[in-house]
Amino acid sequence: MQNNGLPPAPPGRKVGLLGGSFDPPHEGHVHITLEALKRFGLDEVWWLVSPHNPLKAHGPAPLVKRMEAAREIMRHPRVRVLDFEARAGSRYTAQTLKLLMEIRPGLRFVWLMGADNLAGFHRWENWRWIMENVPIGVIARPGQRLAALFSPAARAYARYRLPARLSRALPLCTPPAWCFVNVAMSDLSSSRIRHSGGWRP
Repeated sequence: MQNNGLPPAPPGRKVGLLGGSFDPPHEGHVHITLEALKRFGLDEVWWLVSPHNPLKAHGPAPLVKRMEAAREIMRHPRVRVLDFEARAGSRYTAQTLKLLMEIRPGLRFVWLMGADNLAGFHRWENWRWIMENVPIGVIARPGQRLAALFSPAARAYARYRLPARLSRALPLCTPPAWCFVNVAMSDLSSSRIRHSGGWRP
């Protein structure tokens, strides 16, 4: 793929992937990212800003605006904000991950998500493929711990859950492997910011 927009990274590097519409990006995203770097022993994190969200009926703000806002709020030398999905034309997370693994086979990717995403993960396209091909790091958000841990995905792959005390080993695990960590979390959400009028597409 020409001009995929991916940053250089040497083989063996542990890269967390945080995908989403980031509509808008906010301090909760920043907090998840910084905690993921620390808790999962990652070398860097890539924000994958989606052109759209297949699970939402209404489209997000223009990609250019969301990219600019994401780069403004997420200023860290080990975090990259990328529009890979728009460049690649991928529509679903599984498709994005397959492409990344083909383009950068030497990297150790970890898919990152909040606990609220784990609660609905079984509705994602090819979610079992994701579970069985990429380690997954789950970071708890307020009010979402029980729903996430009793979700269909968590129950289906319960025996592959890595204890939180071993979270830094997650990038080195052979999937399926996932780890759920509890952290002090901001309860900010993109939807709450949109509804308050704090974000204009």
